[in-house]
Amino acid sequence: MTTLEIISVHPTAVVDDGCSIGNGTRIWHFSHIMSDCVIGENCSIGQNVVVSPGVVLGRNVKVQNNVSIYTGVVCDDDVFLGPSMVFTNVINPRSAVVRKDQFRATYVGRGASIGANATIVCGNEIGPYAMIGAGAVVTKSVPAYALVIGNPARFAGWVSEYGHRLHFDADHRAICPESGQEYRLENDRVIRVH
Repeated sequence: MTTLEIISVHPTAVVDDGCSIGNGTRIWHFSHIMSDCVIGENCSIGQNVVVSPGVVLGRNVKVQNNVSIYTGVVCDDDVFLGPSMVFTNVINPRSAVVRKDQFRATYVGRGASIGANATIVCGNEIGPYAMIGAGAVVTKSVPAYALVIGNPARFAGWVSEYGHRLHFDADHRAICPESGQEYRLENDRVIRVH
């Protein structure tokens, strides 16, 4: 374990040698941080979380209780992982068949939020600032700023960086009611203007 200055690790947590943990990160009860993972600064790793070898978490990632982050997952800065959400890393797991060389990568973009009890099937990308609804089952990649819900997850609209629904006018413009940020919808993609 490498500490840059100040990290907080609960006495019941296990932190293996060979991982990198950024300054200001907190690791709570009964969590296991495995070797060769990278956790950025100011992260919060909730109770009963497993971070597997090779996982990369950016800065200010919030991992709520009972989440297992398996090898192959990379989360950019400011990602939120809700309670008991699930990542997979093999598309067709079998107990009697070793497939550790078949892990599929999953990338979660900056500022994305994944709701409680959602499942992210491996090999997909969650775009920046996307919002995955509670209990959703994501079986394909999700574009930036998209809101998806249900099983299987389906497109339900667009959200701002502050997590508010965006309502586009006839000129394909929308304003976040909290931040005042302006967005444009072009070719089924949302772009933040300013």
